[in-house]
Amino acid sequence: MPGIDECLLEAMALPGARGAALVDWSSGLALGTAGDSPVGDHETTAAETAELARAAAEYESFAPAAGMPEDAGGPGSGPPVEDLIVTTRTGYHVLRFVETSFDSSVFLHLWLDRADGNLALARLRLRALAEGLVLR
Repeated sequence: MPGIDECLLEAMALPGARGAALVDWSSGLALGTAGDSPVGDHETTAAETAELARAAAEYESFAPAAGMPEDAGGPGSGPPVEDLIVTTRTGYHVLRFVETSFDSSVFLHLWLDRADGNLALARLRLRALAEGLVLR
């Protein structure tokens, strides 16, 4: 099972990958980074993407609907959102929530070039990376 650095290097191997980070959305801090940042500073990008992730994870609009079965992990097994995709004119930002044995407040952020990136492949690969990530 890969650690943070190995996970980010694997994410950077995806076609069109420009940058990757593991971010704590409760604090907005980057726990690890690889590649470039859209604004030239990984800490700024981490803080900005954390705001988006926090909103999606905490807003009731994204929680399971009343009467609908919970996910396989059961109640309280992490954020109700699996991933977020933000499309810009030049790229894609994929935020994949990572379930942990603690408070599950981390996500993987992958920045892809729009011309070279494969969004479907990125989502599948980030899911596998998030499931296998070992946080030490």
